[in-house]
Amino acid sequence: MPNKLLIIALFGLAGVPSIYSKKDISNIAFDPAALSATTPAENNDVDFWLTKGDQTALLQKQTNVLEFGTTANSYFNITVDTLQRFQTVDGFGFTLTSGSATLINNLGAGKAPLLQELFGSAANSIGISYLRISIGASDLSANVYTYDDMPAGETDPTLAHFKLDADGTSGTGLIPLLKEILQINPAIKILATPWTAPVWMKDNGSSKGGSLQPQYYDEYASYFVKYIQGMKAEGLTIDAITPQNEPLHDGNNPSLYMTAEQQTDFIKNNLGPAFKGANITTKIITYDHNCDKPEYPLTILNDPAAKSFVDGSAFHLYGGDISALSVVHNAHPDKNVYFTEQWTSSAGDFAVDLKWHVKNLVIGSMRNWSRITLEWNLANDPDFGPHTEGGCTQCKGALTIGNVVVRNVAYYIIAHASRFVPPGSVRVGSNNSGSLSSVAFETPEKKKILIVVNDGVSATSFNIKFKNKWVTTELSAGSVGTYAW
Repeated sequence: MPNKLLIIALFGLAGVPSIYSKKDISNIAFDPAALSATTPAENNDVDFWLTKGDQTALLQKQTNVLEFGTTANSYFNITVDTLQRFQTVDGFGFTLTSGSATLINNLGAGKAPLLQELFGSAANSIGISYLRISIGASDLSANVYTYDDMPAGETDPTLAHFKLDADGTSGTGLIPLLKEILQINPAIKILATPWTAPVWMKDNGSSKGGSLQPQYYDEYASYFVKYIQGMKAEGLTIDAITPQNEPLHDGNNPSLYMTAEQQTDFIKNNLGPAFKGANITTKIITYDHNCDKPEYPLTILNDPAAKSFVDGSAFHLYGGDISALSVVHNAHPDKNVYFTEQWTSSAGDFAVDLKWHVKNLVIGSMRNWSRITLEWNLANDPDFGPHTEGGCTQCKGALTIGNVVVRNVAYYIIAHASRFVPPGSVRVGSNNSGSLSSVAFETPEKKKILIVVNDGVSATSFNIKFKNKWVTTELSAGSVGTYAW
């Protein structure tokens, strides 16, 4: 499939448009070096990558010279201060749903260059460093399944029928794909979360809604243990789990309803002790739902027994305000916070989604102590599938994979951080000014990274100040810039 390979390798990076048809590129010779930045002038101090809401620039390196100086002006100032140090970053990325895995696995010859682009460290890669996966099916799987499905009316309290086959080579192919990704980036971190427990453990006997029966709390804890051990046997380390995706949303398929009190009970009396007894070091992260209910993770963290097993709390932003992460962090500063999901809709607008997601997620979650920022689905087909019956029909992936591969807005939202801010970076001081929102980092190599979005209605010139010198730059309305020096 030479045309598809060429399509995948060419678009979406360093100013190359996000969509190419086979006709568009049939006579173009692929030169990977062309994706690298233009050599800056010798006196350039700050490199600058730009995405505009009108898509005339897409993660495009700018060639204008940005040189530190001290010439006074009246523009807004964003001051970067590496003496102000906050949380360490674990990574940026997406959820690799089993539906995404199936689509990527079907790319044939185009698969390898796409994986390098997504997870590699070369100049033409975006360096995804963190993935979320589902334990069993999510609603963006082709069908509902768990790892211990039984015929109606039957149970399996010893988990004798537990197996990971549904995500293996003969299933969705998620596990083999994760192994390929690990070959490219051995340090990538994986968070796993279930959408439902096996239905025989639930009080309604259905994949949709219902609650975990208390009589099966121990068995469900063992289910997590067997999952983590089974993935480890496949060469895959699960860095963290959450006990339930969106525990207060029982209208999805699959889904499970779990109150804060139920999750507290499950963690302190079953899941935590089961992990301890099996010598499992995988982190337990609470909640994994919207910012409008910070009292949910606080209920768990305020219970000393439950808190002793918990690493932190995870959030989405379909409700509430991103500042909820700081509310929870400030109440329990010894525990971490994570931002784990936000969708972009098939009915959304590139320009609106770009500035809202960068402002609230990439910048907002990081300014509120999050160690990660994850968008939702990595890939879907042109009809926004696969999805379960009753699953999300409008969830738009970072990639649309059909006859061509299209990079969508979520790709650029994350790439503006993932390409430049590796794990181990530390958030450092920066300020918001006027219509400009910002977040800054110092990488392990002591490089400074500043991400800025102009949320206003007109172009804004501003200074990036560092150690009493500054460079002057400009962002048009709705644009996002990543600056590196």
